[in-house]
Amino acid sequence: MKLLYHFSGWLALAGALLGPSTVLGASENRLSDQPIPLQTATFPKRPEPIVEIGQNPFLGPGFIYPGFISPTGAVWQPVFIAYGTLRSSYQTFDSGPAAQLSEWSNRLDLFGNLYLTPTERILASIRPLDRDGRFSNFTFKDPTQEGWHNSNNGNLRTLFFEGDFGELFPTLDPTDRRSLDYGFAVGRMPISLQDGIMFNDGLDGIGLTRSSLFLLGSNAAHVTAFYGWSDVHHGARKDLTAQVFLLSAAADYSVATVEADFAYVPSRNRAIGDGLFAGFAYIARLGKISSTTRVNFSRAIHKETADIQNGALWFQQLNYQPAHTHNNLYLNLFAGFDSYRSAARSPEAGGPLGQAGLLFAAVGLGRYGAALGNTADRSMGGSVGYQMFFKQRRQQLNIEVGERQRTDRAKSRTAAVGARYQHAFGRHVIWQLDGFTSTNQVDPDGYGFRSELQ
Repeated sequence: MKLLYHFSGWLALAGALLGPSTVLGASENRLSDQPIPLQTATFPKRPEPIVEIGQNPFLGPGFIYPGFISPTGAVWQPVFIAYGTLRSSYQTFDSGPAAQLSEWSNRLDLFGNLYLTPTERILASIRPLDRDGRFSNFTFKDPTQEGWHNSNNGNLRTLFFEGDFGELFPTLDPTDRRSLDYGFAVGRMPISLQDGIMFNDGLDGIGLTRSSLFLLGSNAAHVTAFYGWSDVHHGARKDLTAQVFLLSAAADYSVATVEADFAYVPSRNRAIGDGLFAGFAYIARLGKISSTTRVNFSRAIHKETADIQNGALWFQQLNYQPAHTHNNLYLNLFAGFDSYRSAARSPEAGGPLGQAGLLFAAVGLGRYGAALGNTADRSMGGSVGYQMFFKQRRQQLNIEVGERQRTDRAKSRTAAVGARYQHAFGRHVIWQLDGFTSTNQVDPDGYGFRSELQ
């Protein structure tokens, strides 16, 4: 006991002189014993929108304007802001004689957001430089067309109102005992399900959401029902006769998040047909690895067409963040059975494999294609990549290797390596470089390069 007492005394003296991390061998993750004051000098400046009207500035400090009481009893504090993104890119893409192009392509997304309260708003948007998958661009090289192509328009891409019934009519339940907190939205709005695999489109409709549920022993759950009646896209084809019936649910458990989505899409266009769709997801942590598993199904009710076919798609995503870094190491795998089709996809969204990595994703600007394609028909493959951050995360580099193989009689195989570099300038500008090269077992080898300013 005396020996232990003397040893602890010497250890305490050494800790006082040299510091606890020196004596105890603590890692660099150890929190400091010294208090650090609020670092106000490092706070970023408030991001000012293009247009801002209202007495409560967006993310602004200071006095909060009390607003006024609306006829429904809700307190409204109206603020209107306008914001957007301008994208301009020179890009060249070559995957064989039938797919060679060089172009300068442009896209502008403009939004107007009228906040009435933190939960009630009206959102409108236009994309004046593109429509129906065609972008305003100048084509330098193309087997069929060259020169300037104008896709200017003033069409509304988004216009909807969303809110919470309980917050909009607070006098109906002043003591908050009737559980009237139903979220709703009506108008033209974007819908994305299963990370865009099952549904990725904007259409006219109405939706109702019930949150704060505890279904099947979950910690929290929500259920959404949606009905859409116009502007359903199947890639480049628009179906004005189709309707959409959606039911979406998600539940959080202590070990994972579980999602289930269902869709019925009937159409009066016999060339398109009716379809049933379902998607399931299991999102969890496996030790230090983040895991997302998704399984999606499509089924033609009467007969298969080019837009509605029978098939299934399994998708697995694994992510790991190395210690002491902000970097990301990831592995994506997929397997497509028969001919899986999404319930709805906008033209610029590409195919359902966009989540499989940079080599599979559509860029959403011009006709630049995916290195390995993004349709899932009778194929399997994946990608592995490493995303690195530099200069206080104002620069990043992503390097990726991928492969896909047909599982039908063709048995063809394609492999590619690609990279993306991004650099932030100031507070509003990002420069992005993309490039890839691919080798094909059957078709000619391909390559692509693009430089984009956002």
